[in-house]
Amino acid sequence: MRNKRPPFEITNRMIDYVAEIAELLGKLNMADALSSNPTLRRSNRIRTIHGSLAIEQNTLSLEQVTAVLNGKHVLAPPKDIAEVKNAFEIYERLDELDPYSVEDLLTAHGIMTRGLVEESGMFRTRPVGVVDSEGHVLHFGTLPQYVPDLVMDLLDWAKTSEIHMLIRSCVFHYELELIHPFADGNGRVGRLWHTLLLSKWNPAFFWLPVESIIHDRQQEYYDAINASNDARESTVFIEFMLSVIKASLMEAINTSNEISVEKIDKATLRWNKIQAYLKTHDYIMNADVRALCGVSAATANRILSQFVDKEKLIKDHFHGHWVYKKK
Repeated sequence: MRNKRPPFEITNRMIDYVAEIAELLGKLNMADALSSNPTLRRSNRIRTIHGSLAIEQNTLSLEQVTAVLNGKHVLAPPKDIAEVKNAFEIYERLDELDPYSVEDLLTAHGIMTRGLVEESGMFRTRPVGVVDSEGHVLHFGTLPQYVPDLVMDLLDWAKTSEIHMLIRSCVFHYELELIHPFADGNGRVGRLWHTLLLSKWNPAFFWLPVESIIHDRQQEYYDAINASNDARESTVFIEFMLSVIKASLMEAINTSNEISVEKIDKATLRWNKIQAYLKTHDYIMNADVRALCGVSAATANRILSQFVDKEKLIKDHFHGHWVYKKK
């Protein structure tokens, strides 16, 4: 039945998590380190890919994943290397995907599993059992003839439901795992789609390494799936995933704060050097800043301009050169 709500309860713990996550998102947006730091964004993207693949027994370390994506030669199973390259490609195209499109879901699976599985980019045609990392059967996936309709029903529900997206995305993640629509790659696609749903709601999730936290708590992840399977509803899994999302935000905020402190410390150090120089000189020039701070001419110009903007220095023209004096 179209738009039928999957079974779960909204608990006080979920409501608390949603409120806490909203508050943390506000703090993260204020810090703004993710949007302004491409190196940090890439690092988080690599952690995301490593975490999601490691859950599925990909053997590459974080350092090896980084090397592969930097174009370096890595001695590792070709399948594992292909998984990394495929995952990076689809995560880089995340903002192009419609989270409610079955065609985009199949496209994402096709890229994620390209060259790795026979039924790539299509729903499975055979029955399948779902196992954990130790080979224990968690449950059996939906019979293949029912998979397309159930996935479309789930996408329709995710699109039209008025449940908060933080909860809705967790429900989608669990229900897709329960249906297990693909011959392989269900976990990877489920985690990708969870991130996609959240990122369309709040762009910060494009870069948060939620999958890395799941990998760190992998046994809890499987335990939450098992508990929800036993209960025949996803409440336990939702609470677990909300705790993971909260943890990823707290980590991101801590990183942002560290970066902010580092920037402040660097600026303070440079100002102290300029102040000390101006105690024995009437003015300072670009060449002086380059020598004091060990930076390029362009960076020296930016440093001086920043202190002019902050009204700590005055810019003047002297004997055909720009000089800077203490205000």
